[in-house]
Amino acid sequence: MSLLDVRDLTVAYGRQVAVKGVSFTVEQGEVVAVVGESGSGKTTTANAIIGLHPASSGKVLLNGVDIAGWSQRRLRSIRGHRIGLVPQDPSNSLNPVMKIGQQIGEILKIHKYGDRAGIRRRVIELLTRVGLDDPERRAGQYPHELSGGMRQRVLIAIAIALRPSLIIADEPTSALDVTVQRRILDLIDDLRKEYGTAVLLVTHDLGVAAARSDRLVVMKDGLIEESGGVREVLAAPAAPYTRRLFEDAPALTAREFKSVDTSAEPAIVVRDLVKEFGSFRAVDGVSFEVLRGSTHALVGESGSGKTTTARIVTRFTGATSGEVVIGGDPVSPRDFRRRVQLVYQNPYGSLDPRQAVAGIVEEPLRNFRLGDRAARRARVKELLERVALPETLLERRPGELSGGQRQRVAIARALAVEPEVVVLDEAVSALDVTVQAQILTLLEELQRDLGLTYLFISHDLAVVRQISHTVSVMNKGRIVESGTTHQIFDSPREEYTRELLAAVAEPVR
Repeated sequence: MSLLDVRDLTVAYGRQVAVKGVSFTVEQGEVVAVVGESGSGKTTTANAIIGLHPASSGKVLLNGVDIAGWSQRRLRSIRGHRIGLVPQDPSNSLNPVMKIGQQIGEILKIHKYGDRAGIRRRVIELLTRVGLDDPERRAGQYPHELSGGMRQRVLIAIAIALRPSLIIADEPTSALDVTVQRRILDLIDDLRKEYGTAVLLVTHDLGVAAARSDRLVVMKDGLIEESGGVREVLAAPAAPYTRRLFEDAPALTAREFKSVDTSAEPAIVVRDLVKEFGSFRAVDGVSFEVLRGSTHALVGESGSGKTTTARIVTRFTGATSGEVVIGGDPVSPRDFRRRVQLVYQNPYGSLDPRQAVAGIVEEPLRNFRLGDRAARRARVKELLERVALPETLLERRPGELSGGQRQRVAIARALAVEPEVVVLDEAVSALDVTVQAQILTLLEELQRDLGLTYLFISHDLAVVRQISHTVSVMNKGRIVESGTTHQIFDSPREEYTRELLAAVAEPVR
């Protein structure tokens, strides 16, 4: 008998069927990864298992007992006790006005773990077990006083508090730096080995799924496209959709390093850049050059200074000292905005939701008074064609577009005034793997056709390896190592760089 046996599970939101007759099992002590793109039904499936969304039909057998039809009151008796949940976003999952110790203790009180002193001891024990330093102090802190990685550890402490036989981990590391991600995944793995806990890992990160699971369940449009052992599915995926997912995933596909034309002139020169916020030095003496027509990546953990550096390069933030030279010459503020454009991480947040696509892409042309109305309209159509979007989207608003379409609109807008330099700040990190692959291919084509220079900010080293010619590694406001992508990835000199690279998930082969 399997620990978890999901049979013909169907889940609907009104008339929309999100999960369509899904069946799979999870054995004791096993890690099963459910993978797929946004809208595939993987999170809905996980929520239905634990009763956070009611199933329309089908069975959810936990140790042979069907819990699919249980009331919420009855389900609360097994949540935390027999099934633990590690949600995706620790910022939204923890109560901002409750101390950490109280939030962990709450699950223990619900299940009558013991008296106040016993619960207090267990809270400190759990905080210690998940690797938080000074657990007594952490128990008395609020969520905002902890880093993202620390908050995620608190959620894991809550999930394992009563040693459940199954943990459902829904994108548990998607918002974390690569080194923190590795520590969290190592922690989950250690706990699994120690307690014999099974893990249902819901993730869009195929590299993590391939490296950390025993079996894969691949979902698309509410259906299971393929399932099986990790080694078997990786070696010979049967479904065309699975093959495409693997081919598009940078972490699973080895590509040749890009060569850089060392004879090219620098398009961006950054010299001794310093940025201070009060007594805190966020950027500390940063210098690098980006050759014309190449892609230079800035990598590092959160707080390393890479985004602040990018904002100084794009003149959205002033430097305390140092200089940035574009194209070898000082430029006026107005000319600068034509020569340097920025593409943000979240296209939905950077596009005016009230404007149609045509108006969004045309806006820079109007601002710089380029062409008459007819010429601008023609330019907008040309730009949409350039980023492979149909004319039928011209009158749609951002809310009516997919994430990939919105990012293409953002790129089209950035290209409208024919810039020399485009700064891309985590521009593909929020996208599904297949959409991400399409945008990366588009960026490479645009660079080749238009001679664009990219400054690429990312925490995703697999993507950086694929797209960049040169790399600077940042840590605590400083560049600790620079070189060609080949040098950085194959022959890193600094221990910090080696730690970053070692944290990248490598699949079991």
